[in-house]
Amino acid sequence: MTSKSDVLQKAEELIRPLAVEHVPEGTEEQAIIDQWIHAIATDSQLYCNRSVVEPEQLKIDVEYLLTMNGSFQSRESFFNEVFGCLKLKPVFNPKFRFIDLFAGIGGVRLGFQQAGGACVFSSEFDKHAQQTYKNNHGEIPFGDITSIPANEIPEHDVLLAGFPCQPFSHAGLKLGIEDTRGTLFHDIANILESKKPKFALLENVKGLISHDKGYTLKVILKTLTNIGYSCNIPKEVIEHGTTKEIQTLAKKMVLKSIDFGIPQNRQRIYIMLWRDGEIENFEYPQPIEAKVIVGDKLESNPDPKLTISDKLWEGHKRRKTQNKINGKGFGYGLVTTESAYTNTISARYYKDGSEVLIEQKGKNPRKISPREAARLQGFPDEFEPSNSKVQAYKQFGNSVTVDVVAALARKVCSLME
Repeated sequence: MTSKSDVLQKAEELIRPLAVEHVPEGTEEQAIIDQWIHAIATDSQLYCNRSVVEPEQLKIDVEYLLTMNGSFQSRESFFNEVFGCLKLKPVFNPKFRFIDLFAGIGGVRLGFQQAGGACVFSSEFDKHAQQTYKNNHGEIPFGDITSIPANEIPEHDVLLAGFPCQPFSHAGLKLGIEDTRGTLFHDIANILESKKPKFALLENVKGLISHDKGYTLKVILKTLTNIGYSCNIPKEVIEHGTTKEIQTLAKKMVLKSIDFGIPQNRQRIYIMLWRDGEIENFEYPQPIEAKVIVGDKLESNPDPKLTISDKLWEGHKRRKTQNKINGKGFGYGLVTTESAYTNTISARYYKDGSEVLIEQKGKNPRKISPREAARLQGFPDEFEPSNSKVQAYKQFGNSVTVDVVAALARKVCSLME
C-alpha cells in the first residue's frame, strides 16, 4: 500500500479528537478513524457510540468539519483520495453494504466486494491479520467483537462471518439465544438480532456438521431460527427433526474450491441465511466448467530456498510409511504441475509444508511460496501478503477461497434488487 495523501492525513488529524469518545474496549482508535473516512467515501453509516450522539448527526458533523477545512469537496473526489492508493477497492456506488466479522485478511470481503458491495465495518482479533488487512483494504479492523455493542455497528444489508467452532452447553436448546452465551457465535446472533440485515453468510469448516454429533449445528440453526432468520433447512426440521436429518441437509451447503476454478481440495460449509420472508429458498452456485491444474497457480521461477532439506524429506517419507503401518492415511501430499488439485492448505503449513509439496525433477520437492498459497485461495496477485512468511502461510491457511465466496456473493447481489 502506498503512503497517504496530504488530504487524507489532514482528514485523519481533524476527526481524531471526535473519534476518541467512540472507541470500544479492545479496538484501536485508528480503526474508528478508518471506518469513518471509508463511510464518508462510500456514503455509509458511521460507527457510533449512541450515548454520545446519533449516527445521522455524527455523519453531518464529520462531513461539515472536513468541508470547512478543505478536506471534503465532493464524495467523488474524497472517494478517490481514500481509495486511490489501494489496488483492491470498492465500487463508487455500491449495490449493497456488508460487515466482515472474524475477518482474517479479508478473503470473504474480497468476494463480496467483487460482486459490487462495500464493507462498512470489519472486526478481527489477531494483530498480524489486522496489519495485512490494513495493507490491502486500507482499514484496521475493530478488535475484540465481544466488547463491541451490537447497536453501535453501522447499518448493513449482509453480515459475513467465518467464525470459530466452539461447543455449546448440553443444557441448551431451551433458552434460545442464551444457549450460545460465552461463545463467539453469540456475538454474531446478537448483531443479527439487533441490526436485522437482509442476509447473512456464515462460513465454517465442513467438520461443523459432525461437531459434537450434530448438536453444535442444531443449536446454531435453532438460535438463528428463533431470532427471525431462515436457511435452506426447513424450520420444521430444525425445530423437531433429528440431528441426522439436519446434517444430511447441511451437506448440500458444502462447497468445494475445485468446483470454482481453484485447484485445491478445500471443502467448507456456507450457511446462507435470510430475514424471514425475504426469499423462499437460496439457490447455491453450481460448479463452473473450468479445466485448471496446479501448474496454473505456480510461479515460473520459484525461490530455491523453498526446496526442502534431505533431513525434512526423509522425515516426511518415514512418517508416511509409519502412518500406513499404523492404519492412518496421513502423510505428505506430493503433487506435480499436472495434478488436478492440492490438499487443503492449513494454518500450520509454515511448520513443514507437508500437506502440499511440489515435485521437482532431479531434486527434493519444494514447498509452495506465500504467493502460490494466495493463488490457491483465489487471492489476486495485487494482494500483498504479510512480510512474515510464517504469518502469510497462517493467514492464507485460515482464509477462504475467494472465488467460492464471489460466486455466493453474486447470487446474493441478484436478490438485492
